[in-house]
Amino acid sequence: MHLPRRIWIQLTIFLSVAMISVSVMAFGYIHLPRLLFGVGTYTVTVQLPDAAGLYERANVTYRGTEVGQVKKVVLNNGEVDAVLSLKSGIDIPSDLDAQVHSQSAVGEQFIALLPRNGTSRPLKNGDVIPRDRSTVPPDINDLLNATNRGLEAIPGDNLKTVIDESYTAIGGLGPDISRFVQGSTALAIDAKNNLNDLTNLVDNAGPLLDTQTDTSDSVHAWASHLAQITRQLKVNDPAVRGVLKNGAPALKEATALIDRLKPTLPIILANLVAVGQVAVTYQNDIEQLLVLLPEGTQEIQGVGLANRNTKQAYKGAYLSFNLNLNIPPPCTTGFLPAQQQRAASLEDYPDAPRGDLYCRVPQDSPFNVRGARNTPCETRPGKRAPTVAMCESDENYVPLNDGYSWKGDPNATLSGQPIPQMAPATPGSAASPPSAPALPPIAVAEYDPATGSYTGPDGKVYTQSDLARNAPKEKSWQSMLLPPGAG
Repeated sequence: MHLPRRIWIQLTIFLSVAMISVSVMAFGYIHLPRLLFGVGTYTVTVQLPDAAGLYERANVTYRGTEVGQVKKVVLNNGEVDAVLSLKSGIDIPSDLDAQVHSQSAVGEQFIALLPRNGTSRPLKNGDVIPRDRSTVPPDINDLLNATNRGLEAIPGDNLKTVIDESYTAIGGLGPDISRFVQGSTALAIDAKNNLNDLTNLVDNAGPLLDTQTDTSDSVHAWASHLAQITRQLKVNDPAVRGVLKNGAPALKEATALIDRLKPTLPIILANLVAVGQVAVTYQNDIEQLLVLLPEGTQEIQGVGLANRNTKQAYKGAYLSFNLNLNIPPPCTTGFLPAQQQRAASLEDYPDAPRGDLYCRVPQDSPFNVRGARNTPCETRPGKRAPTVAMCESDENYVPLNDGYSWKGDPNATLSGQPIPQMAPATPGSAASPPSAPALPPIAVAEYDPATGSYTGPDGKVYTQSDLARNAPKEKSWQSMLLPPGAG
């Protein structure tokens, strides 16, 4: 049969396309050389406890990626061996687990290779994955049988009641259940995104739980104390109810009180701050006062009740009032000179003298032992000084006089310290009160005890008969205390 040239060309093109398509299908899709001759693959055997529905040509995955197929599933002395055909060129660690999973609900099984250690040597041809490294899913038939037996154990009437009540419970809750499912899905997605953190949390939860175990005694003690508190609350239930009932009105009253105190409360608190600063400074003195106050009170009570409930004629305190005049004599050193002193009968209030007036004798002198010169310094323990400025400085107290030797002027100084003087009056000052009339200076002179004669400041000789020894009127300490002219 003679065919035209055009037909031969068409047949040639068709055969070429057909051969190319068959080659692509055989080598590219079917992988015929690999299937028939094992080109580009190697075999690994997995020992399984049972077949678990695994079949020939099932997929094999590594980290979710297909890396081969199940070549065959055979029995080996009552055990199941699955021979895997894996692709060459993909390094799969040999330290791994082989798990059989279902890919779909119809039972499409596959083997997932899960590495334990990424640094182990790669699998090679002929390796065997032992049974203790392989797992299979539970038999679906056993699961269905157990479910069926569980359903058969439930009486039909009760099951109907459960279904009806369940419908009543969740009827109309479709949107809520939908939100619950969506929230659960979102939670699962977030958990997957934070899988490493969740795994770390689970791994590190052990030490935390161990601490709870180690402190079990403390937990039991805390629970016991909590139970005791609960019992006390139960016993005092009326009081607790009263507190809860009256707490709101009391709080309202307290709030109203604070509102009323708002104008003055800041001032009071500011003053209390100043008082607190002083109290902190004199903390030691306050503590000593609190220590001695009970003892002093006890002694006063003992003195006041000395002969209580007794038959003594005189009842009262056991005190002896001895009048010791000029023992020791008064301290005049450090005060104004006699010429500048004011009479005690004057009632005006002139400006204070310049300088500090206090007894300026040595600190160990018997004169005025409780004077300012012996005041303890609060901020400098062990130091005593008459003024705060001297306490805070490095200056030490220096006396004006030795305390015994009379040196004429009572303010005579051994150290060069300034002698206190009266403040100068301000001329024309309307605010200052009228000054007292000037008093004549007080003169000091020696007199003759026999005649009572003495020489005055003007150089004349005067006689005061009542100073003589043979004065007609007897002198006593009572008459010496009376002002001149009083009889």
